[in-house]
Amino acid sequence: MTERTLVPPRLVTITLSHFCEKARWGLERAGVAFQEDRHAPGLHALAVRRRGGRHATPLLATADGSIEGSSQILQWADARAAPGRELYPHDPAARAAVLSLEQEFDDDLGPHVRRVIYYGLLPQRALAMRLMTDGAPRLEDMRFAVLALGDTAYAQFCATGKAIDARLEALGAKRAANRVDLDLDFAKAAQAWTDATLDTLKPPEDSRVVHVTFKAPAHDEPDDAEPAFTAEHPLEAEISALVNLNGTGSTRETWHVELGLGDSAFSYEPGDAIGLNPLNDPELAASLLDAAGLAGNAALIKPLVEKYDITTLTRPVVAAFAKLTGRADLAALAEGDDFTRYASDRQLADLFAEHPEKLTPEQLTGLLRPLPGRLYSVASSLKAHPGEAHLLIGAVRWHSHGRDRKGVASTFFADRRKAGQTARIYVKPNRHFRLPTDGAKPIIMVGAGTGIAPYRGFIEERVEMGASGKSWLFFGERNYTNDFLYQLEWQDHLAGKALTRIDGAFSRDQPEKIYVQHRLWERRDELKGWIDDGAHVYVCGDEKGMAKDVDATLVRILGDGETGAAKLAELRKAGRYQRDVY
Repeated sequence: MTERTLVPPRLVTITLSHFCEKARWGLERAGVAFQEDRHAPGLHALAVRRRGGRHATPLLATADGSIEGSSQILQWADARAAPGRELYPHDPAARAAVLSLEQEFDDDLGPHVRRVIYYGLLPQRALAMRLMTDGAPRLEDMRFAVLALGDTAYAQFCATGKAIDARLEALGAKRAANRVDLDLDFAKAAQAWTDATLDTLKPPEDSRVVHVTFKAPAHDEPDDAEPAFTAEHPLEAEISALVNLNGTGSTRETWHVELGLGDSAFSYEPGDAIGLNPLNDPELAASLLDAAGLAGNAALIKPLVEKYDITTLTRPVVAAFAKLTGRADLAALAEGDDFTRYASDRQLADLFAEHPEKLTPEQLTGLLRPLPGRLYSVASSLKAHPGEAHLLIGAVRWHSHGRDRKGVASTFFADRRKAGQTARIYVKPNRHFRLPTDGAKPIIMVGAGTGIAPYRGFIEERVEMGASGKSWLFFGERNYTNDFLYQLEWQDHLAGKALTRIDGAFSRDQPEKIYVQHRLWERRDELKGWIDDGAHVYVCGDEKGMAKDVDATLVRILGDGETGAAKLAELRKAGRYQRDVY
């Protein structure tokens, strides 16, 4: 038995979308503790405790964020509260604060909700929607603070956090702390903001204390233990193999990468992502120096290659460049609607070359943000390949505005690494893209291009575990002859019965384009039968193209109009429809 001492809910809601997974470890160090109750699957209890403090605030979470699930959570919590005391006093005055932590995406909130931390108010999706309507309630009794996380590479940087912040203020809520908008390098600033805001929102010393008991075996290890390696502390892994899987006549370039983990504690599960801390192309670094009037400064090459993002052109960079140089044309570009059009397929070197100014080394690096890591779905099972992690990476190359361009991370492997050299890697757990714990359950896997990567790990894992459930793979690429990734392996799995069937959609092998959603529709009756038999459905790949079309096709297969949409939502809620999209 594990007992926690908690104060009444002074922090009514913490809403976390993808940020919950991205910054979990930083938050825990700031005093946010997560624990799953193993006797109530899908339930998470969250205690917010100031570092060194004596009190914690109880909050509860459902995995899917549904209103029904949240209602059940409150009932569960009330039943475990101290005798004669409600865990949540149903009184508007108790709604003391909202701490909103938002991850910004170039889309609406819906598809990106990964976990909703809930107490007393509507879950994130419903809360956000209700707040923006004319029927939203007045919130004079509420205090709030918003930390908005985003990526300055997107035009609508931190738009969600900004909108919620403005709306809460308009509804009469009282600001407890100023909103802060953070870029990808948010960890330290987010931790500092969280510490300061929790201190501002701390309950009075005389707050009533509620005891809540979580029944978890003392010897069990927490499911969400911190990874041994992180972006800040990566593993230097040896590259043992680099193989281009495409045929010589292909228009694609897809690399199978094998990384040796040695005797390290590096561990992952099928469905997880492997993070890569790449290095920039030294030639691109030299080009940037030339454009900034610093040609020949050899001392700057190393930090530009290792530490800074020297490609991404963002509005804040243009604004900072304008302020630094006092140029009105740059200020107009940063503030006007022309920025999006200008920035399309341009990079930092273009900005400096087309608006020439001689910068000092300090001025140049002051304009740059840290080089962010890249995430790739792991393409292997650790049980099948002890001491190894495999990746599947499509090399990105294009030409625009008179320059040849390359993807930073993809060509790091394709052009600038060979077997025997190393790469800095870490694990990004993806607890929302997991095989069913019951190996007898059937699985349906849908992916295009490098979206096939996690399914290689899935099938390898099922083989090692002796799973008896059926498996069905839908795979899309351009040409059967040159682009059927891991073809021989899939054929071996078919022969060994680990893979029940495979349907390919090779778009360029016939006059009309055929994609995976077309194959799904052609097999709709059998597909629906598998789903009715309890199959788990997985989708991996491009969100705005393939995944969106697959969603629409599955809705059509499951029913007409709202009926199909409702059934797909039920599958998602039950954890039987999982997506890993980008």
